[in-house]
This record gives sequence, C-alpha cells and structure tokens, in this order.
Amino acid sequence: MILLTGVTGTVGRLVAERLRASGTATEEPVRLLSRDPRRIAALAGPGTEVVGGDFADPGSLAMALKGVRAALLVTADPLTPAHDEHFVAAARSAGVRHLVKLSAQAVAEPDATDLITRWQRNSEEVIRASGLGWTFLRPRSFMSNTLGWARSVRDEGVVRGMDGTSPNATVDPRDIADAAVLSLASTGTGHVGRAYALTGPAAISPVQQVAVLSEVLGRPLRFLEVTRDQAYEALRARYPVPVADALMESAVRQRSGAKARVEPTVETLLGRPPGTYRSWAADHLQAFRPV
Repeated sequence: MILLTGVTGTVGRLVAERLRASGTATEEPVRLLSRDPRRIAALAGPGTEVVGGDFADPGSLAMALKGVRAALLVTADPLTPAHDEHFVAAARSAGVRHLVKLSAQAVAEPDATDLITRWQRNSEEVIRASGLGWTFLRPRSFMSNTLGWARSVRDEGVVRGMDGTSPNATVDPRDIADAAVLSLASTGTGHVGRAYALTGPAAISPVQQVAVLSEVLGRPLRFLEVTRDQAYEALRARYPVPVADALMESAVRQRSGAKARVEPTVETLLGRPPGTYRSWAADHLQAFRPV
C-alpha cells in the first residue's frame, strides 16, 4: 500500500491523481491521509481510500500507516518540526519500507540558513537516522507560486514584487509529482538513498514570467517593483513573523543568483524535458483571465 500526505496541497493532489490515472491504485492500494477527510473525499475511488489523521497525533498516524509499504511525506509548518518526527517514528514502527520526502533544493546549499531551510534540513536528518529507506525530492520554487498573482493580474493587469529581474530555475509541480510517483511506485531499491534536485529547463525572472503571461493571455501586463519594506509587510500580512523573515532571507539569496542553476534531473528521471513556464501558464490561463 502507498500512503500520501499533503493531498490538499499542489504536489500531493497531483500525485494522487496520477496514481489513479495510471492504474497504480488498482495494482497496489493507495491511502490518502488528511486532517479533514471531507476536503479530499472526491479523490477516493477504486483502490483509493481516504482516512483521517493529524501530524500532531501520533496515534492517528500509527493507524493510518498500518500495512503501508511506501509513503509520501509532505509537511508545511516550519514552526512545528515535531510533525515530521511523529510521522517518521510512526512509519518506522509500522514497518514502512520507503519514505519519499518533499524537501527543497536549498537544503543542499550551505549559504541557505533561513528557518524554512533549517527545518527541511533537520527533517531530512531525522529520516536518514531512522533506518527507513528514503528518497528526497528537492525542487526549486514551484511555477504554480505565480498563482498568487492571479487576482492582481485579473483586476489590474499588474504584478507587484521585489527584485523582478532575479532568476529562479522554477519547476512545474507536475514534474515533481511525476518524480514522486516514479519513486513511490518502484518496489526495488533504485530510488532509495537518492536526493533529486528538481528544476525547470531554464532560470526565469518574475519580469520574464509576467511577459510570458502577457503573451499567452493576449493582454498587456506590467511588473511593478516594490521596496524590500513593502515586500516584507506583504509577507507579514500572510505569515507569522519567523516565516516572513525566512521568506525574505530566501528572496535576498535569489537576488544574488543562488537559485538560477538548472539541473538535468527531471529529464534523466522522466525521460523527457522538464516543463517550461510557458507551458504551465498556458495550462492555467483561466486563473489569470478577468472575470
């Protein structure tokens, strides 16, 4: 059995959909874990069940992990590192053989010392020390992060941001999901002990992404540069202060070119080139079109 966490998020949902579409769920059952199973009830079907569980409740994790061979671990709260520790301990006790962890490329970069990267680094260390077989997926920023621009694009034809010319080798989350499926579905050891750096085919800046969106939408869009203080206040409005600080620190690293390196891993793993931002944008146009 394969267990997926993080199914309310982008990558987890894509993995669940791919396992169902590929027929994997008919060959090996898939279990989807959520704190609120009602939110993912639509993903249930032949070979796929939905169960309740909470990273803060080790007992619920023990129940969910019974009979599981491989699991996808996606956690999202850097202020609660115990969530990863609870899951790993429960997985070890349940006899899980392979843990696929959604991590981040910054983990492998010594100059990345922000809170979020330290949390992901610690999570990887906990998994390594557990004795479980593991695979780490280390993506660069998701192309889908630009969905955060959707409202201002629809309403104003404007994107506001800091350091609009700084490059990032952003990755299509569908490629991350395909790498996860490949790792989870393998019953051998080919992906065990591997850390996969996942990027898109080219580094692209926010200004360039806005230009691509403008072309595929067929309407003029503008990128408006904001100050660091303005960008930080926007982060403070959405996140706790420690997380806002970490995101700002990460953004400053991007300005220096630290996130521009393109890796060949997606093509090596999947046997095809990684998706481009233009392709991703064309497939998500509806989110950016004026109502």
